[in-house]
Amino acid sequence: MSLPLDTRFETLHEFVKRARANLDRNIWDYLIGGAETETSVARNRLALDCLGFRPRVLRDVREIDMSGSLFGKKLRLPVLLAPVGSLQAFEPAGGATALRAAAEFGIGMILSSASEPGLEATAAAAPQGFKIFQLYVRGEREWVADHFRRAALAGYDAFCLTVDSDYYGRRERDIAKRHRRGPQSHETLRLQQALDWADVERFKKEFAIPLILKGIATCEDARRALDLGVDCIYVSNHGGRQLDHGLGTIDILPEIVETVGGRAKVIVDGGICRGSDVVKAMALGADAVAVGRLYLYGLAAAGGAGVVRLLEILENEIRIVLGLLGVTSFSALDKSYVAPARPTATPHVLSAFPLLDLPREGY
Repeated sequence: MSLPLDTRFETLHEFVKRARANLDRNIWDYLIGGAETETSVARNRLALDCLGFRPRVLRDVREIDMSGSLFGKKLRLPVLLAPVGSLQAFEPAGGATALRAAAEFGIGMILSSASEPGLEATAAAAPQGFKIFQLYVRGEREWVADHFRRAALAGYDAFCLTVDSDYYGRRERDIAKRHRRGPQSHETLRLQQALDWADVERFKKEFAIPLILKGIATCEDARRALDLGVDCIYVSNHGGRQLDHGLGTIDILPEIVETVGGRAKVIVDGGICRGSDVVKAMALGADAVAVGRLYLYGLAAAGGAGVVRLLEILENEIRIVLGLLGVTSFSALDKSYVAPARPTATPHVLSAFPLLDLPREGY
C-alpha cells in the first residue's frame, strides 16, 4: 500500500526527484531547459540568491496572515500557477487538473493558450476558481477578439497577452537531441511578431476584462503600458526560455514597481522555487508571484494532488520566513527587509534544492 502524499513528500526537492523519474528525457528537458547558454535561467536564480534577509525580532508573530488578493479576489497565498504550454505532457488532463488543484488549495492559475483541454473546458473544471487566460497571438485581429470574448464568457478573471515571444528561443537541449516540438510556421509566428502597442490600446478600449501584459522587462515598457490603461504588469523573461543573457527578473522588479507606483498590479515570475523566494518578491513590491517549473514538479510527480501538497509545503516555508522576519502579513513587508548579499552556490535551474541527488546529465 502506497504511503499518503504528506508522508511521501515532506520537502520540495522530493517532488523534483519523482518528477524526473516519471518524465521521459524530452519532456524533462522541456521543463527545465532555457535558451542557448541558459544564462537567463541562471540569472533568475542568481538574482534571488543575491538578496539576504534583515529580520526584526521581539514581535508577536503567533498569528500570521499569508493571504493575498488580485482583481478583487482573495487568495490563500499571493501565488499563481504560471502559464505553461503543453500541460497535457505532464498530466493527461493538463490545464483542467492544474486549475482544480489551484482552486482546491485556494490560489489562482493562468492558463496558457498552448495547453489542453482549452479555454472553456479548463474553466469548466473549476468554475469558481480564480483563473486568467493567457494568449499567444496565432490569428488575425478577429481571432484575438474572439478569445477575449470567450474568456469573459467562460468566467476568467483577467486576460493575459504574452509580449516577449516574437521569435522562438533556441532551446539547445532539444536541438542537440534533434527533438522537434512542432514549432510554429513562419506565417503563424509573424502574427505574434506584428503585435504592437496600437493593438494593446485597441484591446483595452474594446474589452472590459482586466488586461495583463506578460513579458515586461523594462520601466520604459511598463510606463507605456500604464499610459494605455493596462491593469497589470507581469514582469517575466519567460523563465529564461526566450532571450538568452537577460537580466534576472528580481533585479528588474524594483524599478518597475517604482514606475508603476500603485497604478496597476504587478506580477513577477522567474526562478521562484522556495517560500523565501516568494517573500523576497513580495518585499520588493510584487502583488503576486507566479510559479511555473515549481508546480510542474508537483504535477509530474503526483498529479493534481501533488500540486496541492507542494503548495502546502510552500505555504509552510512562507509562514516560517515571515515569522522569523518578525512580520505577520505581507502588507507589513517592504524592501527594508532585504539587502544585497553574496550568493553561496553556483546558480542553475535546480540550485534551490541542494539536497537533490539527480545524475548530472545536464540536470
